[in-house]
Amino acid sequence: MTFITRKSIVTGFIVVIAVLAALAGFVWSGVYNIGADEPHSGPMHAVLETLRERSIAVRADTLQVPDLSDPARIRQGAGNYDAMCVGCHLAPDGEATELSAGLYPAPPNLSKVTIEAASTFWVIKHGIKASGMPAWGRQMSDEYLWNLVAFVQRLPNLDANGYATLVASSEGHSHGGGETGPHDEDAPHQHQEMPMDAADPQPASVEHRHADGTIESHPVPPATPAEAEHEHDHDH
Repeated sequence: MTFITRKSIVTGFIVVIAVLAALAGFVWSGVYNIGADEPHSGPMHAVLETLRERSIAVRADTLQVPDLSDPARIRQGAGNYDAMCVGCHLAPDGEATELSAGLYPAPPNLSKVTIEAASTFWVIKHGIKASGMPAWGRQMSDEYLWNLVAFVQRLPNLDANGYATLVASSEGHSHGGGETGPHDEDAPHQHQEMPMDAADPQPASVEHRHADGTIESHPVPPATPAEAEHEHDHDH
């Protein structure tokens, strides 16, 4: 029968303190390269990989997966995937993007791998710390998240044409509010000049509407002497 002696307790305490001190010194030294362009060391990668997988598995295990075979659900998810996910997780026959190539750990190519539905939902909703994966649950209700999961489950079975067809038949980027679209600087703007009020001689302003629907308003810059002379000649 083994008895725990006072000496063994003290020795164990000293060992723990020494390990914690060494760990603190390692962290504070900055010797570990945290840059995304250099992979983790083997031991660090193993620890982080296990931490991530177990964290997701434990939490996803309590989820009730709905019926994901509904074509309408899959179609609706296609539009959001193309708007929100394809830059990192790619499309069938698509090349790596600048974003997907620069992320570490590399995001999975969801056109080639199938991930269990409950785990997929949990990751989409809550994101993953320090990975580039955002928590979409802050902007999307569970119904839209499950639609996205339904499409992701179908994605590995699609070719490029099938992907394009589903996206084209979807509602596009649509999840009940908060959607954003690209701000195309090259797209034509709609301008509307606001005339000067005679009772309030402030400079006239101009409004222009961008392709994404946003409106900007700013004062019309004062005319240069040459422009003023040109307008004067036209008045005569």
